[in-house]
Amino acid sequence: MQHEIIIKSLADLRPAAAEFLSAIDGHSLIAFYAPMGAGKTTFSKAICQELGVDSDDISSPTFAIVNEYLTASDDTIYHFDFYRITKNEEALDIGLYDYLDSGNLCLMEWPENIEDLLPEETLKVHISILDDGTRVLNW
Repeated sequence: MQHEIIIKSLADLRPAAAEFLSAIDGHSLIAFYAPMGAGKTTFSKAICQELGVDSDDISSPTFAIVNEYLTASDDTIYHFDFYRITKNEEALDIGLYDYLDSGNLCLMEWPENIEDLLPEETLKVHISILDDGTRVLNW
């Protein structure tokens, strides 16, 4: 089944995150495919906020590769940024499968850099930017 969420402005982020969370049907491995500046980190932050993570605790994991957040219900979220990963071994060295096999929500940016390592059940979400700046999420 094909899904789509349209985000026209920053004010639409939290409602879009809530809609997304209710529509992902229990998927815990979420891979965001999008060009630079499309809003992968911004949408990941909105998802975390929707789950009760303090916005001051959420940042891009570009240099750390993975950030860990605790939700309001004491669940863990792992937020990955694989932009700087150039070889599968680098992802494996951080214990990638320990995170992915944890059952916790894993939000992954730049998953194309570790495509061969992604489990089959990974939900692949594509974010595109329209000419007017609207973001469209498809999965």
